[in-house]
Amino acid sequence: MAETVDLNAWTALLERADGLLQRLEERLLPPIATADWQQSLAFRWRRMGHAGYFQPIVQPQQIRLADLHGIEVQKHKLETNTRQFVRGLPANNALLWGAKGTGKSSLIKALLNGYADQGLRLLEVDKQDLMDLPDIVESCRNAPQRFIVFSDDLSFAADEPGYTALKSVLDGSIAAPPDNVLIYASSNRRHLLPEFMSDNLDARHVDGELHQSEAVEEKISLSERFGLWLSFYPFNQEGYLKIVDHWLASFGMPSTQTHPATRQAALQWALLRGSRSGRAAWQFARDWSGQQGLISSESA
Repeated sequence: MAETVDLNAWTALLERADGLLQRLEERLLPPIATADWQQSLAFRWRRMGHAGYFQPIVQPQQIRLADLHGIEVQKHKLETNTRQFVRGLPANNALLWGAKGTGKSSLIKALLNGYADQGLRLLEVDKQDLMDLPDIVESCRNAPQRFIVFSDDLSFAADEPGYTALKSVLDGSIAAPPDNVLIYASSNRRHLLPEFMSDNLDARHVDGELHQSEAVEEKISLSERFGLWLSFYPFNQEGYLKIVDHWLASFGMPSTQTHPATRQAALQWALLRGSRSGRAAWQFARDWSGQQGLISSESA
C-alpha cells in the first residue's frame, strides 16, 4: 500500500514538473510576432536568443530590371514567373545557379523594385536561419501581400538542419505551403550540395539502365523541388564591356566604344580579377568614374 501511495505521489510530481516545463518553454520560445508589412518593402529575418523577428530594411537596393544586361533570357523567365505570382496565378519556386557575379541576386532584388507596388515583399533569410523557414512561411499565410523568401549563395552539407527545413517547405511537409509565398534561392552550385567523384562509384547498371547511387539521388532531391531552374554563365568580353558602358553612362562618363583608354582600363580590371562578371563591371565603373571626377576637381 505504501508503495502505491509513493507511486501516485511520484506520478503527480512528474505531471506538475511537465506542466512547469511547458510554461517555461512558452516563455523562452514566444510565437513569431506578425510584422507590419506596410512598414517596408523588404525584411530580413533575425534571431534574438531563441526567438526570431522580421527586421524592416530601411533602404532596399534600388537596382532596376533595366540595369541588368547579358541575362535577358533568365530575366524574362523569372519576371514572367513573378508576374504570375503577384497576380495570384500558379507560379514556381526558383533556383538561380551559376557563375559568381552574373546577376543572380541582383535580378531578385530588381524584381522587388519592379513589383512592390503590386504587393510584392522580399524576405531575406540567411542560410543559418533556414531552420526557422516553416515558421517564417506560416507567419505570412494570412497576409494580403505576396512574399518572395530570398536566400542568397546557398550551399549545404547534407546533414545541416537548414537543408532539411528547406526540403520540407518546398515539397515534403504535410502542411500545404501558402499560396502567397515563393522561395527564390541563388547558388554557385546546381544541386546546392558539394559533388564528389566518389558519389558516382556506387552507380549500378540494371537491365541496361543506369541507376544513380543514393548519394547522387540525395544531392539531386533538393534542387529538383524548385520548379524553375535558371543557369547563369560568365560573360564574354563583348558582354562584359556592354555592362561596363551601361554603368559608365549612369555616372555620366564616356563609353568604352568612344574612349580607348577607358576600354583598356576596363579590360585590365577584369583581367586582374580573373572575372568578366557584372559585379566586376559595376566595380570598375565606380572606380573609373571616381578617379576621373577626382582628377577634374583637383585640376579645376
